[in-house]
Formats: sequence, structure tokens, C-alpha cells
Amino acid sequence: MNLKSITFRNLLRRKGKAAFVLAGLVIGVSTVVGIISFVEAMTNDINHKLEKYGANILIVPKTENLTLTYGGLSLGGVSFEMEEIREAELARVSSIKNARNIAALGPLVLGVVKVDSHKVLMAGVDFEVSEILKPWWKIQGALPDHNGLILGAETARILNLKVGDRVNIKHKELIVSGVLQPTGSQDDQLVFANLATAQSIFNKSGRVSMAEVAALCKDCPIDEMVKQISEVIPGGKVMAIQQVVKGRMETLEHFKKFSYGISGVILLIGSMVVLVTMMGSVRERTDEIGIFRAIGFRKRHIMKIVFLEAGIVSGLAGIIGYFMGLGSSKIAITFFSENHSGQVPLNFELAIGAFGIALLVGLLSSAYPAFMASRLDPNDALRAL
Repeated sequence: MNLKSITFRNLLRRKGKAAFVLAGLVIGVSTVVGIISFVEAMTNDINHKLEKYGANILIVPKTENLTLTYGGLSLGGVSFEMEEIREAELARVSSIKNARNIAALGPLVLGVVKVDSHKVLMAGVDFEVSEILKPWWKIQGALPDHNGLILGAETARILNLKVGDRVNIKHKELIVSGVLQPTGSQDDQLVFANLATAQSIFNKSGRVSMAEVAALCKDCPIDEMVKQISEVIPGGKVMAIQQVVKGRMETLEHFKKFSYGISGVILLIGSMVVLVTMMGSVRERTDEIGIFRAIGFRKRHIMKIVFLEAGIVSGLAGIIGYFMGLGSSKIAITFFSENHSGQVPLNFELAIGAFGIALLVGLLSSAYPAFMASRLDPNDALRAL
């Protein structure tokens, strides 16, 4: 009879204690795996959505004037002509080092037009990149051609226009090809036309008021990109719109740190369960250990038996705990993340980590019981029989 067979026989004879140790480690490992998988899935979901967030970098003309607005409310009556950016300058953006991270670049020309008796802000945009820059747009109708318009929901209501109506703007007849569904943003109060059409109306051929860039993604060095764009467009002011994104990511990071702390406490409790159970097992087997020592088993053999038992149970707990944690994270993410598929991919590094943590906790917790078992005097043990 070798040490392995002795170990397996001991586990089978003491199923209750083995199950107790297994349950303690499974709870600890599954909690750690579940929290880490949940945080990773949420992070990946946010990173994926960032690429569909629309414009995250703005390029506007530089000005020496201070803004006279607060919270969208204009507090001053000063108006002035703003310098514009030339479209040729925007072409330089494709030459920056991180150009591959730019999903879309949309020039925008702005101006005030008169429709009937109402003054309306018109925006000339590139509708080919609108799906990336304006992913929240839902249009009733179709995208316009060079003779068409899209009206914001509020604009259409005030002007009493619908799809198919004709509008005269500066002696140019345009057709309403679509109406935006309410977005809750300033888009509701605008009129949108093709960039070339708006430039023709405002006599701003080759010039734009600003440009929107969709580039804030997981691997984008956003601050570096702002610097690079500023260098190639010296006449523009480049700003990154990332406050909301940073807030969400910081909240997730704080939750991650908190979850690691909770996981550590749970693992500590699991290790105490292993320690107490293994100590009880050693005390129950005093006579058995005494016989082993009397027939020639050395101290290292006794320690090896205890460690083998702990290793088998711990390894099994690591495997079960990983899959239980993965399942719990799939359930949790469907409640905490809207429009998420609930799919949490298998992470082999996390699986190996879960197995390693369970094994490490089990063996470390069994070190003292194994040491105590090896120090049992065979004479004292046999005298107790």
C-alpha cells in the first residue's frame, strides 16, 4: 500500500469532512472567479460601447474670446465671426501616429437660416459617417441627398413640417427627407443638410465650423491623440470629451478594488475552514498515525499524506469553483447591464489562477495540521489504543 492509496482511502472514509473542506474552498474560489469575471465582462462591455459612443474628440477653431454661456444658457449679447477650419487641414489628421485608432472624422459647418418666419440653426454634416458619429439617431424617413434635409424633432414640430414637404432656404428649394426621433439633445432643434449643400448656402466652400472625431476606444491613448491632432492642426483647439466615460471607468475600478478585498476575506474564511477541519481530522487519526510511525513511516511520509489529501480536495474545489463562479457572473451581468448578451467568455488564465489559488490556500492551511501530525510520538499514539 503506497501513500496515494492511503490518501484516497482516507478521503473515502471521511467523506463528510472532505465535503466540508471542499464546500469552504468552492465558495471562496467561486466568489473570487464570479467577481473577477463580472468586472471583466462589464469592462469589456463598456469598452465595446465606447467605440459606438459617437464623437469623443472635438476640433474647434481657436479664439481669444471667453465664452458667455453657462449650462447652455447664453448670458451675453456679444456676437462675432469665428474663424473657420479649412477642410484641407482636416486631411492631416490621417497622418498622425495613432490614425489607425480613428473610427470616423466628421466635418461640421454651422449657420443660421430662416425658414418661414423662424430662425433655425442649420448643420452641414457628412451623412456617410453619421452612423458612427451619431449612433443614437433614429430617422423617420431616409438620409438626404444634396437637395434634402433632416429635421430635428423639435424643429419639425415648431415648423409644422413632415417628410416630403418642401422648404425654401436662401432661394434654394430643399425637400424634407427625414425627421429625427427625439434624442433629448441639441440635435432636436437643428436642421441637418449635406455638408456641400450647407457650405453652398453659407458661402463657406472648403471651410467648416468644427469637426467631430470618434476615437475614444479601449486601446486609444486619447491624451496623446489630442496632442497629435493639435500639432497637425495648429489653428484648431482639440478637446477630448471623456468626463462621463472616465467617471464610469473610475467607478468600475473602485468596485474592482472593493471586490478584491471582499474576495480576500472570503478566501481567508475558506482557509480557516480548511485549517480547523484538517486539525480535527488529525486528532481523530492519532492512533492511525501512530501505527504508521510504528511500522516505519517517517515524518515526511505523514506530512505527505496530509498534503495529498488537501491537494486533491483543493484542486477539485478550484475546478468546481471556477465553473460555479463563471455561471454566477453570467446570471449577475444580465441584471446589472442592459442590452448585454449575458455571455462571459472562458478565461483560461483565470481558470488556472482559480485552480492555483485553491491549491495554495488548501496546502497553506494544511501546513500546520501536517506538521502537528508528523510530530506525533508513536508511543503516545499507541498508548491511546
